[in-house]
Amino acid sequence: MTEAIATPRRSRLPVFLIVLLSFLTLGYVIWQMENSPSTDDAYVYADSIDVVPEVNGRIVELPVHDNQLVRKGDLLLRVDARPYQDALDQAKARLVTLDYQIALTQRSVNAQTYEAASAVAVIERARAQAKQANDTLQRLEKLLARGFVSVEAVDQARTLQRSTAAELNTAMLQAKRASAGISGVDALVAQRAEVEAQISIAELNLEFTEVRAPFDGRVASLRTTVGQFATANKAIFTLINSRHWYVVANFRETDLRDIKAGTPANLYLLGDTGKRFHGQVDSISFGVLPDDGGTVVEGLPRVQRSINWVRVSQRFPVKISVLDPDPELFRVGASAVAVLSPRETAENSK
Repeated sequence: MTEAIATPRRSRLPVFLIVLLSFLTLGYVIWQMENSPSTDDAYVYADSIDVVPEVNGRIVELPVHDNQLVRKGDLLLRVDARPYQDALDQAKARLVTLDYQIALTQRSVNAQTYEAASAVAVIERARAQAKQANDTLQRLEKLLARGFVSVEAVDQARTLQRSTAAELNTAMLQAKRASAGISGVDALVAQRAEVEAQISIAELNLEFTEVRAPFDGRVASLRTTVGQFATANKAIFTLINSRHWYVVANFRETDLRDIKAGTPANLYLLGDTGKRFHGQVDSISFGVLPDDGGTVVEGLPRVQRSINWVRVSQRFPVKISVLDPDPELFRVGASAVAVLSPRETAENSK
């Protein structure tokens, strides 16, 4: 009878251990979720630019191929530079011609200036003669009243006075005409500034016929070759910045409380889950587009927060900077797993 009672007690012990182990496992999982939030809703990201020529022309050199790694300053493509070189030569030749025109015009202006100065001297001489004739007439008129001079002498003096006055007026008119005839070179100098601007534009366009890599990167989406006519500001291919890699991980809003810039992260790529990469949070998104048909009322979105009576937490992208990327493994859009360690950030801030 005693053995029969002991046997059920022994059979309950494994069940108790299993239940206890389940609770411990559940507690560990909850603790891990609270202290190390993770998500497999993540992908690799890198900044990229569209490689576009800034001038029109036929591609005469394309020394890169699709998916090639290029270094900063490497030639990516070259557009036919002959039309732009001709435009530059033409503008420079026009500047030389204009300089000759300015020099010749300046000589003419100098001659006109000298003539105006000479006319001023003639005025001074005519003014002196007119003054002398007027003084002589006044003296003779006084002597005529006393009978010391003849009427004829006074008439001659009066005629001379009128003649010198007329010469003075003529000299003054000639001086005004000479002064008005000075043309100047201001218009030609203004044209010279315009030609210099044309030369600068032509030099810039000539420089734009070469497109070089602004940073180390990977060529992507190259689907053209030499001979293709390139249109200004139209993309030829994409250049991915391979210097800085990121993982964009979508975390539930309930996990964002302790996540901040600088939070350490462990990253895994599905292409090789055996490798662990280190990173840190760069920033957290402050907005997402609701995908459940939210409506906008008075400028603010109204988003339904429940689906079939179940409240669903929103996910927000967390941008994580990769500290030790593998250049051969990281590709834009590759699937990733991110595990954050907010507790380490809190401990380091103490």
